Amino acid sequence: MENKIREAIESELLKENIKIDNIYEGVEDGEKTLFIVIDSEMTVDSNLCVKAMKIVNPILDNLDINLDDYVIDVCSKGEGV
Repeated sequence: MENKIREAIESELLKENIKIDNIYEGVEDGEKTLFIVIDSEMTVDSNLCVKAMKIVNPILDNLDINLDDYVIDVCSKGEGV
């Protein structure tokens, strides 16, 4: 699943100079979570994470992957790891 997601979102994120550091499944606060960890030459702050999430959400909605049980968390290397 992670590879399919990476292939779908990577090029769109790169257009905004956002790189994918890692994609992995985990549990946070008792919820199944899909972590998309990003990096950038710019400061990775909450605004950049929100920008990335706005890019990622519609792409994930159109993928043939059932993510209904997951919370999606776009975060910086320091947060999600």
